[in-house]
Amino acid sequence: MEANSSSSFKIILGSASVARRKILAEMGYEFIVMTADIDEKCIRKEKPEELVLVLAQAKADAIISKLQTINNQEKDAEPTIVIAADTVVVYEGVIREKPSSKEEARQFLKDYSGGHAATVGSVHVTNLKTGFSKGEWDRVEIYFHEIPDEIIEKLIEEGTVLKVAGGLIIEHPLILPFVKEVVGTTDSVMGLPKDLTRRLLKEAI
Repeated sequence: MEANSSSSFKIILGSASVARRKILAEMGYEFIVMTADIDEKCIRKEKPEELVLVLAQAKADAIISKLQTINNQEKDAEPTIVIAADTVVVYEGVIREKPSSKEEARQFLKDYSGGHAATVGSVHVTNLKTGFSKGEWDRVEIYFHEIPDEIIEKLIEEGTVLKVAGGLIIEHPLILPFVKEVVGTTDSVMGLPKDLTRRLLKEAI
């Protein structure tokens, strides 16, 4: 399936994330964005891999029920594909979500300094016409050099770190020089692993 054949089906990206939108657009797909309003805090799993799969599925389900309210799909309509995703950060075995305060974000960044963290991200693809529904996960290890305190303060002041899982960003110009090694792909860290998304889309169509 080539990206440009997406005219035969409609793709809905179930995410408000700018990074995910950018990645999916880079892959050559045309899509519309719908957001899923789910209470992520009430979904709990011990294992990060399980958590991201369940969260992405919950987002997909929320969008699907929203779609069904908007228009009861005509059976011969073009197939609609829903892509949902979720990412968490894991540090020393503990799942980290968005920092709840500047203090927490500061602590997260100090932890990463000279150390390492991982992102676990999921992609869930549903074909509303055929009923195909599948999610998979991807893990990336990130190693950091020492991050100077003034850089940490600048990052917190700038605010992006407060909006992302684990306060972890690797593509930001301030943090980039302090990223020692990424074992895995940057797109996965940013919230949408391209290869996994492409593979699931192929299976779904």
